[in-house]
Amino acid sequence: MGNRPPGWVDEPVRLSLYDPRWPVLFEAEKLLLERALEGVISGGVHHIGSTAVTGMTGKPVVDILVGVSSLDAARAHFPALEELQYCYSPFRPWEHWFCKPSPERRTHHLHLIEPTHPDFQRVLRFRDRLRSDPELRRQYVALKQSLASRYAHNREAYTDGKAEFVHRYSVEPV
Repeated sequence: MGNRPPGWVDEPVRLSLYDPRWPVLFEAEKLLLERALEGVISGGVHHIGSTAVTGMTGKPVVDILVGVSSLDAARAHFPALEELQYCYSPFRPWEHWFCKPSPERRTHHLHLIEPTHPDFQRVLRFRDRLRSDPELRRQYVALKQSLASRYAHNREAYTDGKAEFVHRYSVEPV
C-alpha cells in the first residue's frame, strides 16, 4: 500500500467474528484522538469499516475516520499521534494514514481526510449501507472471506479485491 517506510512488515489478513467490544474500543480511542487532534478536527471522528457494523465479520482492527481542516495542519499533530502509538505511513496523497500499535500487530487504523474530499463521504455512505442492509453485509463478508483465504499474506491484494464492491455500494444512489 503506497510508499511504506523501510522495514515495514504488514500483519497478515485474518478475519474475526463480530466482537461487541469494538464500539467500546472506538469510543475510548475517539476521546484520545479528540485531544491529540484538538483544533484540526473539522468533520468529526467516525467509526468506519467492518468493526463499525454490528454483527459483521471483519479484520479485528478498529478503523477510524477523522475529518481534518487540512492535511498540512494535521501534520503538526503527528507527534501527539505518535505518543498514542500511531505509526504513520504515506498511503494516498489525499489522506494521512496510520496504524496502531505497529504494522505487524494492528488494533487500529486511522484515516485523516479533509471532509471536502469525495472519499470522506463515500466511506461513511458505505458503512451506513452495510449497517442497514443484511443482504449487502452477507455478500461483503463472503467476498472478504474468499479474499482473505487467497491473500492472507498480501494485504494490498486483499484490499484491491474489495475495491470494486466497495465502490459500487458507496457511490451516491441514482
